[in-house]
Amino acid sequence: MGVGREMCTQEAFQAQRSELLGLLVSGSLEGFESVLDWLLSWGVLSWEDYEGLSLLGQPLSRSARHLLDTVWSKGAWGCERLIAAVNEAQADSQVLELPSCWNPHSSHPARDLQSHRPAVIRRLYSRVEGVLEQARQQGFISRYECDEIRLPIFTASQRARRLLDLATVKANGLAAFLLQHVQELPVLLAPPFEDAACKKFTSKLRSTLSAQSRFLSTYDGSENLCLEEIYTENVLEIRTEVGLAGSPQKSPAILGLEDLFSTRGQLNADADTVLVMGEAGSGKSTLLQRLHLLWATGRDFQEFLFVFPFSCRQLQCVAGPLSMQTLLFQHCCWPDLGQQDVFQFLLDHPDRVLLTFDGFDEFRFRFSDQERHCSPTDPTSVQNLLFNLLQGNLLKNACKVLTSRPAAVSSLLRKYVRLELQLKGFSEEGIKVYLRKCHRQPGVAERLIGLLRATSALHGLCHLPVFSWMVSKCHQELLLQGGGSPKTTTDMYLLILQHFLLHACQPDLVAHSVGPCLLKARLATLLHLGRLALWGLGHCCYVFSAGQLQAAHVDAEDIALGFLVRARRVVPGSLAPLEFLHITFQCFFAAFYLVLSTDAPPSLLRQVFSCRRPGSPLVARLLPALCVPGPGHREGSVAALLQEAEPHNLQITAAFVAGLLAQEHQGLLAECQASEKALLRRQACARWCLARSLQRHFHSIPPAVPGEAKSMHAMPGFLWLIRSLYELQEERLAREAVRGLDVGHLKLTFCGVGPVECAALAFVLRHLRRPVALQLDHNSVGDIGVEQLLPCLRVCKALYLFNNKLTDGCTHAMARLLTCRQNFLSLRLGNNNITAAGAEVLAGGLRANASLQFLGFWGNKVGDKGAQALAEALGDHTNLKWLSLVGNNIGSVGAQALAVMLEKNAVLEELCLEENHLQDEGVCSLTDGLQRNASLKILKLSNNGITDLGAEALLQALERNNTIQEVWLRGNSFSPEEMEKLSHRDARLLL
Repeated sequence: MGVGREMCTQEAFQAQRSELLGLLVSGSLEGFESVLDWLLSWGVLSWEDYEGLSLLGQPLSRSARHLLDTVWSKGAWGCERLIAAVNEAQADSQVLELPSCWNPHSSHPARDLQSHRPAVIRRLYSRVEGVLEQARQQGFISRYECDEIRLPIFTASQRARRLLDLATVKANGLAAFLLQHVQELPVLLAPPFEDAACKKFTSKLRSTLSAQSRFLSTYDGSENLCLEEIYTENVLEIRTEVGLAGSPQKSPAILGLEDLFSTRGQLNADADTVLVMGEAGSGKSTLLQRLHLLWATGRDFQEFLFVFPFSCRQLQCVAGPLSMQTLLFQHCCWPDLGQQDVFQFLLDHPDRVLLTFDGFDEFRFRFSDQERHCSPTDPTSVQNLLFNLLQGNLLKNACKVLTSRPAAVSSLLRKYVRLELQLKGFSEEGIKVYLRKCHRQPGVAERLIGLLRATSALHGLCHLPVFSWMVSKCHQELLLQGGGSPKTTTDMYLLILQHFLLHACQPDLVAHSVGPCLLKARLATLLHLGRLALWGLGHCCYVFSAGQLQAAHVDAEDIALGFLVRARRVVPGSLAPLEFLHITFQCFFAAFYLVLSTDAPPSLLRQVFSCRRPGSPLVARLLPALCVPGPGHREGSVAALLQEAEPHNLQITAAFVAGLLAQEHQGLLAECQASEKALLRRQACARWCLARSLQRHFHSIPPAVPGEAKSMHAMPGFLWLIRSLYELQEERLAREAVRGLDVGHLKLTFCGVGPVECAALAFVLRHLRRPVALQLDHNSVGDIGVEQLLPCLRVCKALYLFNNKLTDGCTHAMARLLTCRQNFLSLRLGNNNITAAGAEVLAGGLRANASLQFLGFWGNKVGDKGAQALAEALGDHTNLKWLSLVGNNIGSVGAQALAVMLEKNAVLEELCLEENHLQDEGVCSLTDGLQRNASLKILKLSNNGITDLGAEALLQALERNNTIQEVWLRGNSFSPEEMEKLSHRDARLLL
């Protein structure tokens, strides 16, 4: 209840002192400071009064009494204003607007900021971090002052107040800077301060999440890395599908973390769930950790009052029914008071709530929308609770962020997704930034970066953050001890295994423990970990209790090795559960157990490489029936565990099995294997299964349409087989596997192909006997991936790399390809980041090539200079039929060069120049070339700012050119009347 405004005398004010004191201290410090804001803005309090009342560390009751005494001394007017301030603070959920007379260039900026202090704080409170950084860059505040304002003990509103306080006392232009920038900031609703329980709970949530998120322990629990110091941005994109991506000139948008909750690229505006997908090791958990920390410290995402983080691997450990209230409070953070009031507030204001669920692929239950549960208080199973939250049947309009590997996301789940994003790991620059953050000692990071440049296979691996961490962790082995150049994923995991084993040895034994002896000495430990890992995969369990550790014979010495770390968020009632550093480590140890344990006979590898599950019929069809054991496995046996493991985890495990059985590691394993014959049987089984699987996959391709080349659209199962074959590193096997492949077109679009997959593809496809068109559109190949593909490009007759994050760095390889391959037909590099410099390099290859028929360069950044280089190289080309330079910022200068090319080139049939800046001047230049050209049939000039003047020049050229069939002019600067007139003058103009 508010206080009556009729109290205006000092006597009445004094009579109500106890009631006023109760109102001032019943809430939080935030509410008290809001009262001070109003009194300061109205001039009731002087600056000296305010400073005395806002001292840190004072009990709220003492500050409230001091305020009452100060206001009483101001007389009846001051007493009346205090009552008004209390009422305004209690009603502070309304939007406060800046006055219409706001003058950002006022001659008294500090006074104006103080006069409108509540509204200014409302604008600043969720954007303090950005304003602080701008002010620091422009020299208005020091780094020390920034750090003082950013202290985690302050809420977002308190940071805004301290920034305003600093502007009052500094006479260096900070106040004028703030006055100008405040008006540009969006208005967000402030937290409702009337509920003390909610405020206290929000504060507790922030403290809890700040403590949980401050240190990065995703991969290694042996050391605490400060997230702020090590976090490196990943490539985050809106996921697109064929048919949904818009025109071919549109590529997925690159996003920042703040764009998770934007309306950009929404699939279903009525849904609540944001889905972030990424391969294992791409940084999904770290991304959520960064989000949590930014919210907890008040630097971003302040539109949410409550953030509840959950781990799906831990949620599935919850036994028995539970309600939504229990899920939020008991399994995340418990309110210290007013539990029912807080929960009711969550139900009333779901738009102020964010729930994050990390690792949906590690949730043993598959998504279903069959069982509806709409009661927030009635208990149900944990999976039903989660599924109904994602659907919006519970806590509708609360935002939910879900991370998962792609294989676990079904079309059914996608129905309830508002925005779908892909996390693609580090960019080229991101790898360098990360290594420099990890190693601040002079020279170490640069030597590692140099090593990556020199070893493309290792460089390709590092695009996944988990591998960059391994390189950083093993830098001594890689740089100082001649650790060699790992090629495969298995090589890297064996390297990190050796690193941990060496660090677990006594210092005087390290020099004598390298190599197979080191592995053999700790074989028992590794098998214990392997048995635990395999048991976990078979039961979809990734967090292990003390009892489960004991059952696998994992003791304290095994844990001390470092591959098992304490789970970040403990399930209530459990005793500090442990988990593997990362799911890929669990798969690696499971593979180690399958290769070296006497409990796993060689014949079981047929089951490993089948990955046969009801949910993956395609992969099951890849293998002959002989590879898949029949039903009836003994419960708890290795065979039974493999039968129950999730397919995507079993695929990772299978690739590790292949890598461990590689010839390169035979000596390492032979030292640990009691029976050499058993090891040879395992190798033979792996070879046979992989080779037979690929052959059957190829044979399952439908026959070619008469008159066309045979086409194969590869599926993820195909990539898994290729990856496993690459891990095995046997060229003879790769040669035999593709010996019978007879396709003219191999399509791998939207398959998550990165540099690692490119290395595997090249390893296998280079043995093809006939030329093939390789289509890799909509992947993450990158420059390093192109370098990895080089060994197989000699058998390519066409290469499609639309939307693959290519830069000028890939053009040297492309130029060499064009120079060497005189039967190369098509190169399409659309929607990448190639500039004029790259176009000039590519032009060198084009001059030496006479076979190319199709060149797609749309959606790059070649500009006039790049267009000139390409035009000069193609003037005398004898086979080029189609050229696309759509969306390349080409102006009139580039058009002049293309006109010269048209005069000389006698074979080009289609030229696509839409979405450029030719305008009338450029079109007039092109008409000069058209008048002397007798081969061009289609000219596309849509969206180029062309007016009636340019169209008139085209009409004159068309009078002398009977070869042209179509000229596209849509989206230019024509009125409806002009369009109708032009279409009547020449039907070849498409308007």
